[in-house]
Amino acid sequence: MNRRLGGWRRALAVATAGLLAAATVTACASDEDTAAAPAASGSAAAAFPVTIAHKFGSTTIEKQPERVLTVGWNDQDPVLALGVVPVSTREWFTEYPTYPWVKSALGDQKLTTFSAELNFEAIIKQQPDLILAIYETINKETYEKLSQIAPTVIQSADYADEQTPWDVQTLTTGKALGKSSEAQALVAKVNAKIDEAKAANPQFAGKTLVVDFGPEKGQHWLIPAKDPRRALFDALGFAAQTESEDVSEERLDLLDRDVLFVNGATKKDMLASPAFSRLKVVTEDRTLYTSFSTPLGGALAYSGPNALLYALDILVPQLKAATDGDPATKVEDLSNQS
Repeated sequence: MNRRLGGWRRALAVATAGLLAAATVTACASDEDTAAAPAASGSAAAAFPVTIAHKFGSTTIEKQPERVLTVGWNDQDPVLALGVVPVSTREWFTEYPTYPWVKSALGDQKLTTFSAELNFEAIIKQQPDLILAIYETINKETYEKLSQIAPTVIQSADYADEQTPWDVQTLTTGKALGKSSEAQALVAKVNAKIDEAKAANPQFAGKTLVVDFGPEKGQHWLIPAKDPRRALFDALGFAAQTESEDVSEERLDLLDRDVLFVNGATKKDMLASPAFSRLKVVTEDRTLYTSFSTPLGGALAYSGPNALLYALDILVPQLKAATDGDPATKVEDLSNQS
């Protein structure tokens, strides 16, 4: 499975579950591809031209795009949720097409990738008429190169690189695709489900939930509040620990709060550490585990609206079990789920 290094840990490399397990064949544009492109609906076509502001100025999209290509690490997820299959995407989690919400969106269609690195030649071959590069650190030079290929939408100046909230990303994507009303409906659906979970579980409010991201070889990475990788927990009402980033085994006390969510390692591997296994949050069954290879791990990484709906279905019952104060309520091990 492919796991990106770099941006997720900002200046440091993110812990990764493995190397590339498979190479995805890139499909070049063809007459058949062009014929299969969706026709613009009347209402969607009426939304154009549209101009989207971003950190390097603005991009104008003259007509409804028919060949959408995604460069951002997770940009394909809101695109698929809006009913559009990109002609090609950035390669990241090789399991991605197998995830339940992705399979449902794809139907009989295939999702192709160009590479894990930016490959301008491969992008040009796809003949895109729109490039989305929102969840990626795009510099001015790269933006200009992409813009010479097709109108390119990147993140706004309102957020740091790779910090655009999922709902803003979804709405921006919807605007670029001429599907603003559909995007608003998806955001409302996720928010309604979050509100429902909060109302049913008032004990979530104020409890400190620590996200230990990609623990590896005695090192742990704590995700701070407002980071997209813990956005769902923040939205559910949990507080974040004040400490963030790299923590060694000697400071595992920083993990010992109300709830612990381990993202990127199996329960079995984590319990192999005596220091970790002695934490009260572990012994009292207030710890959730998932690995990067599970659909849940993928849902939290891609964070499109349908991915978040899937994650809520899986997480909320386990978070309830971890916070209800009843020792008889067991938290399931999610780290080996398929």
